[in-house]
Amino acid sequence: MARGRPPAHTRDQVVDAAIGIADVEGLGAVTMRRIAQEIGAGAMSLYTYVPDKDRLVDLMVDRVGGTLHPVAMTGDWRTDLLALAASQRSLMLAHPWLPAALPNRRLTGRNMLAYLEQGLAALEPTGLGGPVKLEIVALVTGLVATFVTAELAGSAPVPEQVALITEAVATGDFPQLGSVLAEGGQGGEPDFDRLAAWTITGLVTQALAANS
Repeated sequence: MARGRPPAHTRDQVVDAAIGIADVEGLGAVTMRRIAQEIGAGAMSLYTYVPDKDRLVDLMVDRVGGTLHPVAMTGDWRTDLLALAASQRSLMLAHPWLPAALPNRRLTGRNMLAYLEQGLAALEPTGLGGPVKLEIVALVTGLVATFVTAELAGSAPVPEQVALITEAVATGDFPQLGSVLAEGGQGGEPDFDRLAAWTITGLVTQALAANS
């Protein structure tokens, strides 16, 4: 019995091409037509490998998640969650489209489940319930995504912004802001480790207090 021709490409090739485009040009540049040009295929043929762009982005997120450096658990939840957050930050900086792709994703791939598993393992010593641990892991991921988004955009104020804020403060209408600026709070480069430590410590400590 005659067999049909084998597929000319693979799903992995499609996903890898999409990631390559997104890394350089952003997630908005990822279209079936653009991927088809990259791998030398017909745009309609790509639907053989992925049903739609939404599913494609799911696969992209899980694929890059496979490059996330695993964290060796120490048994100290603060240390381990900070290490996981730092690993996530490195991954998002390597793939700048990732923070925007994460919300509302069906993160059911094995690589993303492996990250979730590590987050839950980091929180195991706290004795917190499963739903609370899931919420904390999600909130830490959200913190990292928000920080990296600002980091990539450049969070330090430009001279025009500084001039406008200074002018507004000089009116005396913003005394609290004026006091902060007088102390040197000019909004320089934020410290990821410090902010992550504050957030993680606060989240877990409050959860433990509510659970006691």
